[in-house]
Amino acid sequence: MKQIFVTKPSLPRLEEFQTSLARIWKSEYITNNGEFHKELEAKLAAYLGVKYVSLFSNGTLALITALQALGIKGEVITTPYSFVATTNSLLWNGVKPVFADVNSNNCNIDVEAIESAITSETTALMPVHVYGVPCEMEKIESIAKKYNLKVIYDAAHAFGVQHNGQSVLNYGDLSILSFHATKVFNTIEGGAIISHTKEMKQKIDNLKNFGIIDELTVVDAGINAKMNEVQAAYGLLNLKHVDEEILKRKKCHDLYVELLKDVAGVDFLDISEVKGYNYGYYPIFIKDDYALGRNDLYDLLMENGIYSRRYFYPLISDFPIYSNIESANRSNLKNAAVLTESVLCLPMYAELEEEDIIAITNLIKNPIK
Repeated sequence: MKQIFVTKPSLPRLEEFQTSLARIWKSEYITNNGEFHKELEAKLAAYLGVKYVSLFSNGTLALITALQALGIKGEVITTPYSFVATTNSLLWNGVKPVFADVNSNNCNIDVEAIESAITSETTALMPVHVYGVPCEMEKIESIAKKYNLKVIYDAAHAFGVQHNGQSVLNYGDLSILSFHATKVFNTIEGGAIISHTKEMKQKIDNLKNFGIIDELTVVDAGINAKMNEVQAAYGLLNLKHVDEEILKRKKCHDLYVELLKDVAGVDFLDISEVKGYNYGYYPIFIKDDYALGRNDLYDLLMENGIYSRRYFYPLISDFPIYSNIESANRSNLKNAAVLTESVLCLPMYAELEEEDIIAITNLIKNPIK
């Protein structure tokens, strides 16, 4: 049986990567802000339309460090509908997460739920651009200004996404990207913090390198979160082809839409207004009038060698380490509860074959076990 996975990483041309590796071996400079690292930061800033990029060995360490850079304490309002790294980064900083419900139409944090969750202990907001769909950033930042709160966007899914003619990464105090192998743009593992001033970039760069300024000076209790030269070289090669990657993904997305548009009980994420969408995911939402339950459909696809993913399920707030928090009660998260029980992300990657999409959608249209 042929197996179709939910995602496959974009890989640079092998001969190009071998050439990059030869350069690294010849230089004998394999980490600590080397030539490839500097070049990738500069080229990403130019491609994304942002001022400052600080590369990290992974996106989780970027999240943890962003909170450190802004000195976040107390409580942070965030979403339960995300990957658990979003909220884990808060616990690692001794910060209490406060969960707000999401919008059922775009899966992002509901701005109407944010203000009622603010207390005297709230210091920041951490929204997520879920599936690469931008949050309601103007409203979020208006609330933040009103209550003197910091805003850190988890933009792990939002590589290249735009809003009002500019990158979504230019909003908030800081934004975090993930360059994990499952992402549209990857450096095998990796991530970045996007900042807006030279001073903040310097602080972030200090924090990801133990807080070291020079051989004799340590100014912060930093961590080791640097991206190495092999990751950076890999990323530079993928960046050359990322537009081609996104275009191929768009073709897969459009074929899914065409083949599933008339299936009763299957809803879709509306991306019609999103500019620069990167087609990182293809989520569908299984409703009560579909022939099978969501989990039954998941099992049916699995039995046929198709590896979909219930992404995000369970809610972060359902995990034992978070479920005892008052705001984690599902009565407070009614829209998120519906989404987590209905979502199914179908396979999505640039090399996905048309015949595979047809096979997947035929099973969804005719779900006979």
